[in-house]
Amino acid sequence: MILSLKNVSKTYSNGVKALDDVSIDIHAGMFGLLGPNGAGKSSLMRTIATLQSPDSGSIHLDGLDILNNKIEFRKTLGYLPQEFGVYPKMSANDLLHYFASLKGVTSKSERNAIVAKALEVTNLTDVQHKHVAGYSGGMKQRFGIAQLLLNDPQLIIVDEPTAGLDPAERHRFLNVLREIGTNHIVIFSTHIVDDVKELCTDMAILNGGKILAQATPKQMVAALTGKIWTTTVARDAIEQLQKDFNVISSNYNEDNTLNVRVFGEQSPGESFTKAPASLEDVYFTTLSNDQLIAETEKA
Repeated sequence: MILSLKNVSKTYSNGVKALDDVSIDIHAGMFGLLGPNGAGKSSLMRTIATLQSPDSGSIHLDGLDILNNKIEFRKTLGYLPQEFGVYPKMSANDLLHYFASLKGVTSKSERNAIVAKALEVTNLTDVQHKHVAGYSGGMKQRFGIAQLLLNDPQLIIVDEPTAGLDPAERHRFLNVLREIGTNHIVIFSTHIVDDVKELCTDMAILNGGKILAQATPKQMVAALTGKIWTTTVARDAIEQLQKDFNVISSNYNEDNTLNVRVFGEQSPGESFTKAPASLEDVYFTTLSNDQLIAETEKA
C-alpha cells in the first residue's frame, strides 16, 4: 500500500502559497508530518482528503487517481480534522450506529460488531452509553478515531490530534493510534516533536509548504550524530552566541543561565561539549537551515 504525491502545489486566492511542489511517497504504518503552525500541514491534509483541489500535481493511492475518483477514494478514507462536531444529546454507541448506517452498513448484526470493535480499539466501551458532549477532550478525540474506523479505511488522516490534551489523555490517544497504525496508512500531522518520536516509523518535516526532509526518525537523528554541541551561558550572552554560531535551541536552568545547543560540523570552542543528537535537534536544525537558505535567496 502506498500513497504517492507528485508535484502538488496550492496557492490560495489571497496569494498565500500553501503547498509548493510537494512530492512524497507514504507507505503503510505511522507517518509523521512535522512542522510549525502555518507550515502548510492542514492544507496538505485537506488536499489529500479531497476537501480542496490542488492547482497542479497528482495524488494516487495504490494506483487510484484520487483527484479524479473522489467518491471511490472517500470510501477508503478516514479523516479526523483539528475540530469536528458531535451531537450533544446522543451516546457514543448511538452515534456510531448512526454513522455506520450513513456509511452503508444496513445489517444490524454487522453494525453491532463493527461498533463494538471500534469502541474496543479506542477504549470507549465502558463509556459508550454516555453522551459524547460530556466526554473529556481526549475521549472526544478517541471517539473521532472510532467513527472513522467504521468503514475500515485504508488511509487515515489525523490533523493535530493531541493539541490541547493533558498528558494522560495524550498518552491514551497515542496508544490508540499506535494500535491502528500497523494495518493502515496513518498520516499524523503535528507540531509536537515528541508525538512523532513516540509513534512514527517514517516522517517528513514541512515548512513554507515545502518538504524539507524525509526519512525515519532514527535515520534523521543518526545524520546529526557528532554535530550537536552544548554549553551553558549567562542570559545576556545568548544574543552574541546566536550571531557567532548556529544556535538551534536553548532552555533555562534553575540559576537563570541557559543551556544552549549548537549545530556544527566541528566543535565551536573549548566551552562546548559534544551532545547526543535528538529528534528535536533534527527539527530545529532543519527549520534553521531552511531559514538561512531563504534569507540567502532574498539577498
